[in-house]
Amino acid sequence: MDILTEWFPNVVEFGGQFPKAIIDTLIMLGISGLIAVLIGLPLGITVVVTKPGGILENKPINWILDKIINLFRAIPFVILIPLLLEVTRAVFHTAIGIQGALIPLVVTTVPFMARQFESSLEEIPEGIVEASIAMGMSPWQIITKVYLRENIPGMIRGITITLIALIGQIAVVGVVGAGGLGDLAVRYGWQRRMMDITYVVVILILILISIIQGIGDWLVKKTTH
Repeated sequence: MDILTEWFPNVVEFGGQFPKAIIDTLIMLGISGLIAVLIGLPLGITVVVTKPGGILENKPINWILDKIINLFRAIPFVILIPLLLEVTRAVFHTAIGIQGALIPLVVTTVPFMARQFESSLEEIPEGIVEASIAMGMSPWQIITKVYLRENIPGMIRGITITLIALIGQIAVVGVVGAGGLGDLAVRYGWQRRMMDITYVVVILILILISIIQGIGDWLVKKTTH
């Protein structure tokens, strides 16, 4: 205990702040990640099936979705936060805390998730899709029984990559008082020059990323046949 007090005095003093920061981070990760999957998956599928030569080819829809995804992926997250400030206030009646962070997190994560799903679905050999069409399968059957089943490991890898990137965005929203580990690092580690708290926050984030990566790798192995 004496060693901890000597090397990490501020961590010992403000240790009670860490459990809430971890929980806030997990809440933002869970909610934003779930919404990103629910919106990003249909977007990714739509982009794939409406592309030239797709089973539901539609150039106008494909062009519009492609440009919208590119637009929101191109906006830096630190700019997106103030850009969506009024939208956040209109929806949640606040621009701080977890609620104040959700809309920017979702808006920045959905396009990234959609691209991950798109890349994953495009890995399916064209021959499999063509064979499904030759068998008389409807577009809906091809989407559900071919696209969504033939590359589950790829989609899991995409979700894993997105969640890890999302952790970095969650750390950024700590700057605007959204809570979480990033907020802890800013308020104590940076503003009060308590660097030992910053070091512990970095270690906790690395542990969280390692856990997500480990679970993702395990699921990929389980679903690879």
